[in-house]
Amino acid sequence: MLLYLSWFVASVILLFGTLSKDKKTQGQWVLFFMLSLGLFVGLGDMLGGYDRYIYGELFDSMADVTSGGGNPWRSYAYNFFRGEFGFSSLGAFLSFITSNRYIYILILTLTIYILLFFSLKDYAENAPFAIVMFMGLWMFFTFTYLRQVLGCSIAWLSIRFILKRDFKRFLLVWFIAFSFHHSAVVFFPMYFVPIKKYSKNRVIILMIAAFLIGLTSIPQNLFETYGEIETERVSGETYAMDAGFRIAYLLEATFFLLVILYNYRLISKNSRDVVLLNMALVFCVILLVFIRSENGGRLGWYYMLGIICTLSNICVQKKNITIQGAGLILVSMLLFMRIYTSWQNNMMGLYPYKTFLTDGSRKNDPIRNKYEYDEKYDEDKFYRPAFWFLKK
Repeated sequence: MLLYLSWFVASVILLFGTLSKDKKTQGQWVLFFMLSLGLFVGLGDMLGGYDRYIYGELFDSMADVTSGGGNPWRSYAYNFFRGEFGFSSLGAFLSFITSNRYIYILILTLTIYILLFFSLKDYAENAPFAIVMFMGLWMFFTFTYLRQVLGCSIAWLSIRFILKRDFKRFLLVWFIAFSFHHSAVVFFPMYFVPIKKYSKNRVIILMIAAFLIGLTSIPQNLFETYGEIETERVSGETYAMDAGFRIAYLLEATFFLLVILYNYRLISKNSRDVVLLNMALVFCVILLVFIRSENGGRLGWYYMLGIICTLSNICVQKKNITIQGAGLILVSMLLFMRIYTSWQNNMMGLYPYKTFLTDGSRKNDPIRNKYEYDEKYDEDKFYRPAFWFLKK
């Protein structure tokens, strides 16, 4: 726990250490922090549960085709994710650079963190505060849900085209995100949300309506109509699978909504802030609509940047952190610790932390025992060349 908690503490130190600095200096420190955190996550030895193993196995299979002189775009591994050719094509391209699953995962992770850096830099008035929010809301998910996190990170690049009302370029970037993970379909309607700051009363009515819809069977029926939105060969019903009443979704949506509405007057009516505000509101709507869903809240990830940036813009005023900002730092820490504890209880494999720079495997790792497909990696992490030009 302490190792992971030290990263959260480091994000808070970054916030207070750069609070009086100009945006350029802040941006430099934010880039350093994000690259360092990306290395910490990406160097992890198969941390985060099953997902890394399936991604690693498919990539190794694709790299074997490439090394044998075959076409990786025609391999079984390429077609495993069916319509998500963006993710598969990236893997095929990387198979010409490396044949090692660890380098592949590291490259994916660093790509995610670089894309996140650009979004935070462009849309958060105080990027260090946004990082603190990111740590509590999303950091742990970058260990395992690589495809969906990539999809979100790419989708956020399209926000600039929402602001410019450039539908063709928005559609292009959104389609790339969709090709990485079909759940990006939920971000498509964002282009058509009017760039308008709605009244508090309308927002409250919308949230009540979303909550009432969430209590019905409508969300599950929508997924059954859509078909497969989850692409690991699991039906879209996985997202809408009834898990009873998710009190965590209700508390999270209510808390963020109260903070936003209490500070509503501080949110300007310029296009950027209004789009981010509306994204934040849609995030709350999705949590309420899927109040009975096991994993439906993951669809809200595409709108999480709105929450992160809107709250950072509210809670840092004239280079000072407001009382609500101090409270949000505490809430972020509690969310950070809750996710870590929950994942440990569900054997997601975060502790003990180990990098792939040393051979062997983590002790008492049930995920590894169940899903490891290539024990040669235990003997030598680089028995498969890290880069083709270094091949023995």
